[in-house]
Amino acid sequence: MKFEIVKYTKDRIADVIEFEKRLRQEEDFWGWEINEEYKNNVMQSFESEAFQNAVSFLAYVEGQVVGRIDASLIVSRFEGKINAYLDWICVLKSYRHFGIAQQLMKTLRSELKKKDASVLIGLIASNEEAQHFYRSLENSSIHDEGIWIDL
Repeated sequence: MKFEIVKYTKDRIADVIEFEKRLRQEEDFWGWEINEEYKNNVMQSFESEAFQNAVSFLAYVEGQVVGRIDASLIVSRFEGKINAYLDWICVLKSYRHFGIAQQLMKTLRSELKKKDASVLIGLIASNEEAQHFYRSLENSSIHDEGIWIDL
């Protein structure tokens, strides 16, 4: 299958909205809606300085988004290093197992290295398909448990 990985830019938001809708048609367990608030938040994220450390890519097949990956650089004085947080990676169920997620991850890793990040940290989804994907990633290991703390 031929696909293209491109940077997620503001002019691609409509494509991402369509992807998110298709995602929910194929698998309806995401627990959040693609509504006006979501759209407005995403639009504003491209205008806000607070999102300057966001790094996102999209996978296209025949002009439609079929996958996306979103991360953020994490800067801390703990070790004086730049790390990154993997916030989201997803490929439409009908396009899985064609190497799209692997290529999204490869592209992200390359971009993060260019930005001097040394480690990509992510929370692993509990479903079996996600577990298999994360355990197959080259040069990775499972550490610690994750916790989400609402602010």
